[in-house]
Amino acid sequence: MSEQVDGGTPLRLREPANLVSPRARLMWLAEGALFMLVLLAVQAGWWFIDGRGSRTPHLVVGGAWLVFAVLYLSIMPVWRYRVHRWENTDTAVYTQTGWLDQERRIAPVSRIQTVDMTRGPVAQALGLASVTVTTASAAGPLRIHGLDVNVARHLVEDITALTIAERGDAT
Repeated sequence: MSEQVDGGTPLRLREPANLVSPRARLMWLAEGALFMLVLLAVQAGWWFIDGRGSRTPHLVVGGAWLVFAVLYLSIMPVWRYRVHRWENTDTAVYTQTGWLDQERRIAPVSRIQTVDMTRGPVAQALGLASVTVTTASAAGPLRIHGLDVNVARHLVEDITALTIAERGDAT
């Protein structure tokens, strides 16, 4: 798949060049652990609410949860780190995201409407940020999670400068 930008330069759907910060693995691990704690709280609530005599279903579900939690927390952060990539050029922003469902996207600079940087509590603690590039696309914005905060700031500044210099109408 390729598209011509205004200057005639073809854009090709390809793997972007840059990995996210290695600390993104810790961010995804912490966020995954919080999710697992919510599931554990549901399991504990079920244990205390269920007044039946047999605890066998609780032990089976608890064992399955434990296996799932260990596999999820050991595989997901590493896998996501290997997949998540980004690249910014003079003509486009390229992203590759996901871990089970993987997605590659291109946003031509002429289509960019806004650029945002966000930092959740876990990202702040690890010195990370996410950049969101909003376009007129029905597919929604491009998101780059797990960037070093300084890299994210420079990326936002670079994309903003390119967008301002672009003569397109961002539609």
